[in-house]
Amino acid sequence: MNKYDLIVIGAGPGGYIAAERAGHEGLKVLIIEKENLGGVCTNWGCIPTKSLLNSSKLYKKALHSEEFGVSAENVVFSLEKAMAHKQDTIDTLRKGIAYLMKMNKVDVIMAEAEVIAADTVLADGKTYSCDNLIIATGSTAFVPPIPGADLPHVLDNKGILAVDKLPGNLVIIGGGVIGVEFASFFSNIGVKVSVVEMMDEIIPLMDADFTKALRKNLSKVDFHLKARVTKIDGTKVYFEKDGVETALDADMVLMSVGRRPITMGLEKIGVDVAPQGIRVDEQMKTNLPGVYAIGDVNGKSLLAHSASRMAEVAVNTILGKQDCMRYAAVPWAVYTDPEAAGCGLTEKDAKEQGYNVKTASSQMRANGRFLAEMGKKAPGMCKLVVDDDSGEILGVHLLGSYSSEIIHSAAVMLEMELRVQDVKEIIFPHPSISEIIKDTLWGL
Repeated sequence: MNKYDLIVIGAGPGGYIAAERAGHEGLKVLIIEKENLGGVCTNWGCIPTKSLLNSSKLYKKALHSEEFGVSAENVVFSLEKAMAHKQDTIDTLRKGIAYLMKMNKVDVIMAEAEVIAADTVLADGKTYSCDNLIIATGSTAFVPPIPGADLPHVLDNKGILAVDKLPGNLVIIGGGVIGVEFASFFSNIGVKVSVVEMMDEIIPLMDADFTKALRKNLSKVDFHLKARVTKIDGTKVYFEKDGVETALDADMVLMSVGRRPITMGLEKIGVDVAPQGIRVDEQMKTNLPGVYAIGDVNGKSLLAHSASRMAEVAVNTILGKQDCMRYAAVPWAVYTDPEAAGCGLTEKDAKEQGYNVKTASSQMRANGRFLAEMGKKAPGMCKLVVDDDSGEILGVHLLGSYSSEIIHSAAVMLEMELRVQDVKEIIFPHPSISEIIKDTLWGL
């Protein structure tokens, strides 16, 4: 009774998709999760942050809606109600995942798992065996050895999503996607926010033109780039830049400097584990037969949708279907205000890879729907990166509302290796913000 075709450890967007797909194909599947169905994404990441960001955007919109013919008085942001909506969203999605498991006849155990061997897992005091094992344990926030990092007002992404009172001053250590999204949320609702980043620029995966534009439009956030935090002393965060030490007031600190994989000590059974995560090939296979690793735990692409696609690749491989993971057309999005999104190579990356690069850019306000809904003052732009020799589209980059909703079209273009002329022949709906991609192409 404890023998399965597949055991999945971890029920995040990699794990539960793997279990669902395998169950749908008729495999006998067990999924083991130590905390909550949905993993970090549903409970402490993608979903709750987007819920809160939307609340803050609505608040900001209400404060500045007169130009659209809507006047509102006594606009108030309620952290309590925003948090309640966030939690209701999480709870609803957890139930949905549980329903998916039930519909696909996946057994679920809520317990901590221990891998005894490549085909044996211990959970909740019982031993389970399997023909195939998928490790989908994800990652956890990395806390650097900064003096004072263990103070109670220094929070990670989990802790800051549970606050019941707004700080007067928030310092965010780290200017990556998570840090900048929280900077957007808190600054929108009136909190004084400072971001301290060691690198030359925020969000390193973005095109340089877009990082500058995003910082400019997060005008209420103070960014300190090329700055190294030296210590946290009481309600002061100290950082060093150009040999000068500066102190920032901080009622609350968000530590957001990266993630580290949860590899469960799998070295002990012979799994090849590198510092960035479990080593896998393009089918998500580890060095041990029948053992796969997907999502953050392998360090290949720390995005929820990457984990879901890795899940499909692993399950298809188990089923004997030809499939492999490709990373050239993985879209990303930052849900700040304004949003940003991209897919493929930046201009800098394309040049470094030896392409004969040609680019074209357009302002979003040239787009009919964007102008009608967002107005003349709203920031937004589109940039395309193309190989001038072949006409192949290498990258698409967007800044402005709805960017996250249309970037998938760029993923299709890159995945199918479409040329400029191919996309020019596609009919886009009008009026739609997606037209900005086609319109920008005509500038090439």
